[in-house]
Amino acid sequence: MTEEVKFTLSLADEQMKKTILHAQRELLKIRAGKANPNMLDSILVDYYGTETPLNQVANVTTPDAQTLAIQPWEKMMIEPIEKAIMDANLGLNPQNDGALIRINIPPLTEERRMELVKQAKTESENCKISIRNSRRDANDEIKNLGKDGLAEDAVKDAENNIQELTDKYIKVMDDHMDSKEKEILTV
Repeated sequence: MTEEVKFTLSLADEQMKKTILHAQRELLKIRAGKANPNMLDSILVDYYGTETPLNQVANVTTPDAQTLAIQPWEKMMIEPIEKAIMDANLGLNPQNDGALIRINIPPLTEERRMELVKQAKTESENCKISIRNSRRDANDEIKNLGKDGLAEDAVKDAENNIQELTDKYIKVMDDHMDSKEKEILTV
């Protein structure tokens, strides 16, 4: 296997890994009826005029399965955090006691669970599309190497290796999706 082929394969592998990691982070944001600090990862708080991620201005914990507790590092940040949570339109009602913000996570209805499964499947499918795009790009690169003199057998072997990588990462994504679906549907 030539260095160019090895490089193309490792590049495709790296892109597919990044796609899986991104999809995992996105799936974590989809709530499954249990309190999870990752639910608030997308919230940006106005911190002295700068939009700052919530986890950089407060400590987010889960005292129990149905509650999120947000402890700001500066007491004066309680109101901006509360406002940012309300503005995020996540369907959560923060309750401020002056030093701590509590959010009770309501149990999911069956209809909402189905919506969340659909959202997770969309994220999963986007991940698979990205993996297939990485496969296409790698195959194009291998074909170009074939035009530049790479042996036909080496081109076929490289394309088979790329397909094996694609199958492996699509299976990984399917496994993540299956576990997320079970998590969402578990009452």
